[in-house]
Amino acid sequence: MIPKEWLHAAEKRLDGQTHRTPLTYDAGRGLYIKWENRQKTGSFKARGALNKALTLEDWEREMGLVTASAGNHGQGVALAGKLVGASVKVFASKDAPFVKVNAMRALGAEVALVEGGYHDAEEAGLAFAKRNDAIWLSPYNDGHVVAGQGTVASEILQEHPETAEATWLVPVSGGGLLAGISAVLRNYSAEHKQANPARVIGVQVAASAFMHSLFYHGNQDNVEDLPTLADGLTGAVEAGSITIPLIKKYVDEIILVSEEEVAQAVAFAWSEYGEKIEGSGAVGLAAILSGKVTLQPTVIIVSGGNIQPEIHTEILSRYEK
Repeated sequence: MIPKEWLHAAEKRLDGQTHRTPLTYDAGRGLYIKWENRQKTGSFKARGALNKALTLEDWEREMGLVTASAGNHGQGVALAGKLVGASVKVFASKDAPFVKVNAMRALGAEVALVEGGYHDAEEAGLAFAKRNDAIWLSPYNDGHVVAGQGTVASEILQEHPETAEATWLVPVSGGGLLAGISAVLRNYSAEHKQANPARVIGVQVAASAFMHSLFYHGNQDNVEDLPTLADGLTGAVEAGSITIPLIKKYVDEIILVSEEEVAQAVAFAWSEYGEKIEGSGAVGLAAILSGKVTLQPTVIIVSGGNIQPEIHTEILSRYEK
């Protein structure tokens, strides 16, 4: 369990450091949509990275920060490094989107591209941090990172407390966002003695269903890691990650969406709401549009908007009608 003191501390620590992103209500569809594509660096990842970096001692910052990223977390850590005066090295897959790699470098991070997928980058980053006595800043396997991600839910509850009894759809890969949001919701429910707490559903792509397998089968054996529009939701979960028991305890279910459903959601977000979102951020909306979730009201977390421009253009042209 993430201590409630950590959750409240993260809110105070990030006040003024991150954007309070827009929350819109689509009354016709019963949808509350949190647009984290409008967050600093274009995704929610800045929250957890900044929260963790701001807890470090001066001597830890001097050791430098090392992480692995599909692109968004690396941008968050790079931003945090600039804020606290720490060097940042990010390990990423050589197949990571150029828009994300370039953004990490523009924020001052050194980026090392690794053969293979996200899991290979994570292994390389962990090994480097250990060899060089640097501070490893996990995208998800860290209590302060999880608490920082949970501030997404805190903001929503402050603006619309009625969502404490809604269904929440949250993208999941390593589980930092899902664990953080579910921790905040369960803590809120306990503090307010709610009879009908929120229903929390993780949404993952079928192409890389590692957390889905851990949730239902207790292992990641034989899970495929295929190319996907939702590049930020790929890769195996670090063994022993704190997110695994948190998600098993506090999350109601995890569902899968297809590549076609993700692409349709990206196009829908642009045509209906005028929002440019990436595949990873579109999975919750995909679950609604595909009819896999029909409960209302529903809170959808759009986790990011850092999509390769030509991919976004191609998707819009495919679904222009």
